[in-house]
Amino acid sequence: MNRSAPAGHNILRFDCPLIREAFANVGRPAPEPKGTIDSLDLLTQRFGRRAGNMKMATLANYFGLGQQTHRSLDDVRMNLEVLKSCATVLFLEYSLPDILTENSWVSPNATTRSRSVGKSSPEGSSMNINISNQTGDNHPITSLRTETTQEVSNLLETVESGTNRPDLSDMGPLINEAKNELDQQDINMVETPAQEFPNSSLNASVTNNCNATMDFLQLNQVFIPYISASLVPLYRGSRRIKLLHKDVTLQLCCSPMKLRFGINMKFFDHAGRPRLNIVLDAPPKLCEVLDACDGLAQKLSLDSGSSSQWWPVVIRNESFYNYPTVRLHIETAVYGDIAIYATEIYQRDPSGTEQRLVFSKFDASELGALFTRGMFMDVFFSLDPYDYQQSAGIRLVAKKLIIHSN
Repeated sequence: MNRSAPAGHNILRFDCPLIREAFANVGRPAPEPKGTIDSLDLLTQRFGRRAGNMKMATLANYFGLGQQTHRSLDDVRMNLEVLKSCATVLFLEYSLPDILTENSWVSPNATTRSRSVGKSSPEGSSMNINISNQTGDNHPITSLRTETTQEVSNLLETVESGTNRPDLSDMGPLINEAKNELDQQDINMVETPAQEFPNSSLNASVTNNCNATMDFLQLNQVFIPYISASLVPLYRGSRRIKLLHKDVTLQLCCSPMKLRFGINMKFFDHAGRPRLNIVLDAPPKLCEVLDACDGLAQKLSLDSGSSSQWWPVVIRNESFYNYPTVRLHIETAVYGDIAIYATEIYQRDPSGTEQRLVFSKFDASELGALFTRGMFMDVFFSLDPYDYQQSAGIRLVAKKLIIHSN
């Protein structure tokens, strides 16, 4: 055992003293290892105490690995399985820090942002609030908060909420399909008031576009009392909030929208890519709908136990309160080392002809050149509630953009 490197769980406090004591009892010097690998200290530092006292049995129960038998070979196998499971979680959290964070959906029994109250049905629990009948402090527009990320909402909806334990060693497909995260830092906007929206001669074309995309509602098709927020199963007992309109996932089409700020090249994600966010002036009807969604989602999130700070989806600056804006996120899909734009982007010429823009590579500067302040576009977007890193809100994710040419 001399010059070896023994490894185990809690060996520095338990096994190593026992070995030294055993050798002392027979009058022989204890071996001097060149180093030790104690997974208790390692996991306490890196994984944190999210699993309680961090004992082997506690960690095994945390990951659903069964009972500890306290037999040498069985304990070694369990130790390796615990390390693999913890390493998988840590790897995902390191790779996707804004999506898969400590106590996030990857951690099976997390309690901070993965709250499960009793047994949730496959349909989730629904919460319908008639906004027109509520006023004052009980009005849903005055309260808000949500559950878990979103950022990967389309992907996570495909993850079953059953009791079968997933293969934690095969997380590659999840990483490859995960959507990029968002920038939740607010913008201090000291800008001149935006001009009123012009009467577009392309309203008929816009209407046809919205009708052709059946999943998206025009603002005049949204009846606010029909909006509801529902908790739906996410992963191993955790849940997320989904916004519905007449029991169908709420997605909106808004046009025309005026660009206030294009892509800011100063903010980067964990992979060093610029965050693809644009800021648009929000018309009154859109603000009304989004405020209603905010209120419903926040109330449901608060009722589910969230303590995260809520960021309203409509950004109102005190200096220019009557000129609200919204932040829109352009989707990025990552496949291994390759990033592509998941948002469909079209350009419409003055005659009304639309042409889809095709990008051969991820180039934020090339994309940013398309978005010039003051331009107009038709926007098709989803509303994705999120709750991570003690920040919560509703993320507006662009599914399709139609840029108006001058």
